[in-house]
Amino acid sequence: MTEKTKKTSPATSPLLKDNSDGVTTLTMNTPARLNGWTMQMMDALKEAFLIAAGDAETRVLVLTGADPYFCAGVNLAATLRLGHPRKLHAMIVEHNRALFDMFLDFPKPILIAVNGPAIGASVTSATLCNGIIASEKATFSTPFAALGVTPEGCSSIHFARLMGEVNANRMLGSEGWKPTAEEALEAGLIQWLAPHDTLLEEAQKIARDWIDSQATRTFRGGSILDELKAVNASESQALADAFLSTPFIKAQFTFLWSKKKWGPAAMFLSMLITRPLWSRFL
Repeated sequence: MTEKTKKTSPATSPLLKDNSDGVTTLTMNTPARLNGWTMQMMDALKEAFLIAAGDAETRVLVLTGADPYFCAGVNLAATLRLGHPRKLHAMIVEHNRALFDMFLDFPKPILIAVNGPAIGASVTSATLCNGIIASEKATFSTPFAALGVTPEGCSSIHFARLMGEVNANRMLGSEGWKPTAEEALEAGLIQWLAPHDTLLEEAQKIARDWIDSQATRTFRGGSILDELKAVNASESQALADAFLSTPFIKAQFTFLWSKKKWGPAAMFLSMLITRPLWSRFL
């Protein structure tokens, strides 16, 4: 008999939670914002991960998104706040490192069920989990080169281990390759492909198989935790440097202005105009 416990799904919650037969499923639930990682979403994920880590009824964690997107990545306009340059730099380092350490330090198997487009940190963090299953509607994009920033989420070393140097460079470099789910499966970025309508059903089967086989928390590609944590720390420093560079700030302003997001665009314009002054204090 199937036993369900601890099901919560208020429509206004940024993160829906459900536990069934030892499998806890978290669903990012801000589809109007493409499930982007705002501070609210990241705080909700952090709390849910902490609870699941200590919950005896959670044997496997599944993370997915409310259609149509899986996740549009970190919403910079909703997370960056103007302040003293050194404090801002330190905040970027701390938040980026903590985001990926949340995945790295989770002590139980994690399965990512990608239901739609996945961008940036939502892709790199997924590769730090035990496995990735995707629907045919999924795509995978890591547009770091286009944004003028450095790789994050350990992708500087981990991508090549999963899919080879050529494909890693295609995704992380200037080509900006955005593989479909089928292409991602062929390349080795993901392990399973499922029809969109049965994605979560298939994810549950995999998770229960892991429970039956007493699977433990592992990392793909032969990577080990201590190494990945060190890479994450190093990448976070480099990323903070890039985020405060002129090319990145200008690119963010141009993008946000083109989307008529006047408030966030104004923040980056202010940073751009005043950068010659505040950059002296980095």
